[in-house]
Formats: sequence, structure tokens, C-alpha cells
Amino acid sequence: MADLILTTFDWVPETPRGYVRDLRVRWALEEAGLPCRVESVPFGDRGAGHFRHQPFGQVPWLTDGTLSIFESGAILLHLGTRRDVLMPTDPQGPGEAIQWLFAALNSVEMASLPWSLFMFAGDTAETPGRMHLDAFLKARLQHLEAVLARCDWLAGRFSVADILMADVLRLVDRFGGLEGHPACQGYVARATERPAFAKAHADHLAHFAAAD
Repeated sequence: MADLILTTFDWVPETPRGYVRDLRVRWALEEAGLPCRVESVPFGDRGAGHFRHQPFGQVPWLTDGTLSIFESGAILLHLGTRRDVLMPTDPQGPGEAIQWLFAALNSVEMASLPWSLFMFAGDTAETPGRMHLDAFLKARLQHLEAVLARCDWLAGRFSVADILMADVLRLVDRFGGLEGHPACQGYVARATERPAFAKAHADHLAHFAAAD
């Protein structure tokens, strides 16, 4: 694998720190023991070079030689196909990890992110729209709770699927959304107790703190 370069913002406001999605990539790189250089792009002035790598002006993206990959799920999948520690090697494991990677994005984060945006804004009014989002998220968590009550990790052993799913659930947990879902809470605790997460999280916070 060529030299890896992870690009994220040079600074973000205090509120989203700890949840910017470069953390997912940092975590995977730590789990795999892959060295990586971190570079920055301006948070406030997103130029043409930024949009060439990330068409929506977001972060992160990963440069692997001549390949530039955006979207955290795609980056995790790319890394998972290159390091066995990030992807199961038994006949069923890779397929299970990939399906749960997509489920984290399409089934769980799709329900959790709109809810989280309301929580970030401090909007807890019981409007019909807000109540619909509450019900949507609770339904998804109820189904996931049944899965996580039966296993420690989604694809038999820890994989990129767990990095993504645990990070999605961390944001829900930040606002108390995992209350009443002990299996989901236990899963997040197991994942975030891993040394690789602790190192990635500390580096992530230090990166933004250095720009203050």
C-alpha cells in the first residue's frame, strides 16, 4: 500500500468535535497499524481543490497513491479489503461485514442523523415532524437491539462494520437516544474501550485544538 494521506478540516467549532467523520478513518488506521499523514483543508473557505476530492465540500478523503477516495464508508471498505484485521477472512465474514457497513449508513444513520440535528440545535419541541423522527429512530434501534443482544460484533469478529456502526450509535448516545437499549449501549462501550479508538479520538481532538 502506498503512503496514505488523510485529509480533514483544519478546524471545526466545538460542538461537532469528537464526531467529525475523519475519526472513523483514524480509528481504522489505528486498528490496522497503518501509518498515515494527516493534512488539512480550510473549514471556512472550501476551494476548487477541495471539491475535486470531495464533491460536496465535506471531509474526510483518503489518498492512497494515485487513488483519492471520499465518503467514510467507502474509505473503510477500501481499507478493509487491504488489511485482514479490519475484515473477517472466513467464507461468510466479508459479506456480513459489508452488509452491516451499508446498514450502518443506510438503515441506522439515515434514521439517526436527522434526529441528531434536532438535538444539536436544542429543538426538543414535540412537533409532528419531530415525533415522527423519534419513532423512526426508535424502530431502527429496536431491531438493532435484537441483533446486538446475540453477538459482540456484527460479523463474528471486530471489523470495519463495527467502526462505522459504533460511531453512528455514539452520536445517538451523546443525546441519550440509546436509553432503554442496553445491548446497543454495551456495544458502543465495547467498541470505544478499544485502545485504537482511544488513540484515534485523542488525535482527532488534538488536531482541532491545535488550530484554536
